[in-house]
Amino acid sequence: MKVGAENRTKVILAIALGVVLLIVIATQMGGWFGGASSSAAAPPVPRVTTATEDLPARRTGGRARTAATKKDTAARSMDPSLRLDLLKASEDTKYEGTGRNIFRVFVEIPKIRQQPAGPQAPPQQAAYVPPPPPPINLTFYGFATPTGGTKRIFLAQGEDVFIAKEGDIVDRRYKVVRISQNAVEILDVLSNNRQSIPLTQG
Repeated sequence: MKVGAENRTKVILAIALGVVLLIVIATQMGGWFGGASSSAAAPPVPRVTTATEDLPARRTGGRARTAATKKDTAARSMDPSLRLDLLKASEDTKYEGTGRNIFRVFVEIPKIRQQPAGPQAPPQQAAYVPPPPPPINLTFYGFATPTGGTKRIFLAQGEDVFIAKEGDIVDRRYKVVRISQNAVEILDVLSNNRQSIPLTQG
């Protein structure tokens, strides 16, 4: 008898769960098919605004006015029309820098003031002394006078021997100017040096 009672209780519970499940399914199905019409048929509910709810709205309105003012200022700054007053103010601005003026091409070099120096003696210029002329390297060692002829002399330069009379040029450089008994006067035509060469006794 106990076994039958337990089966009966299980059957009742199964039926109750089935009924609940059917109710839930019916509710869901009704929401799917009839939800749109019920929401459309429902009248709008009027909203009551209190004084405390109106305060944030006023604050929001103030912020909106500030944003509108900023937009107007931005629109004025983007205005392409020519503002002569702003140009005049920028023209009156002077460049006051300590360094080089970047708006000028040429730079003025400051003048350096030189302090006057004390009295100084003028620099003494050394007198120019010309170098001595090169010596005439001729040796006068004799002369000969042919009968009825012109006196001639013998001049030696190293191993070379020259025979000349007055007015002749020896070695393409030395001119015999005058012949005397003990010396001969020679002129270096290149350096204009005149030198007297004595007679060498040999």
